[in-house]
Amino acid sequence: MTLGLIGKKLGMTQIFDKEGVLIPVTLIEAGPCPILQKKEKGKHGYCALQLGFDKKPERLVSKPESGLFKKINLAPTRIIREFRVDDSSSYELGQALDVSIFEEGERVNVEGVSKGRGFQGTIKRWHGHRGPESHGSKYHRGVGSMGGSSDPSRVRKGKKMPGQMGNKQRTMLNLKVIGMQKDKNIIMVKGSIPGHTNAYVLICKKQKKEAKAAKR
Repeated sequence: MTLGLIGKKLGMTQIFDKEGVLIPVTLIEAGPCPILQKKEKGKHGYCALQLGFDKKPERLVSKPESGLFKKINLAPTRIIREFRVDDSSSYELGQALDVSIFEEGERVNVEGVSKGRGFQGTIKRWHGHRGPESHGSKYHRGVGSMGGSSDPSRVRKGKKMPGQMGNKQRTMLNLKVIGMQKDKNIIMVKGSIPGHTNAYVLICKKQKKEAKAAKR
């Protein structure tokens, strides 16, 4: 995970660009995220920044967390996440990162947890077709054929079955930053992102192709 911010999804709206083209955008309250801890390559084996977001009441803070925040003299935060960086020495503990680390037109990846729909059947979960509604059909919203009785005499792997729908960690790749409101710490990205309103998300800078090729 490259450098980014922790944010909160505010909802969707639409804006018009200079040419009058309508663009659907998602508003995200991104940061400010104070640096709680720095990971160094010599000490930890890799370079990273531990960021916090959204203030947390003192009564809900555990003793280990309380010690961490008192050490750096910062208010407790609800969300703590780690972001990899090339060099952590240029950052200071307590330094707050905000939307200024991004630029308009930049591409980002947004990670979040999709909306949970509970336990659902095959029609809603997999968009399957229903049977006839007529009397005597005996098949309305069933699963359908489960496989051959003699061969393979079992349900094949990957069969679309009823089960938990949603509530999965998902990442939307290559989203374009349309604009920012730096005074309100709001960033606008084109398209939709996972999660309900007020859900926490991670906004990360897109990795360069050269960096991916070097890792391979």
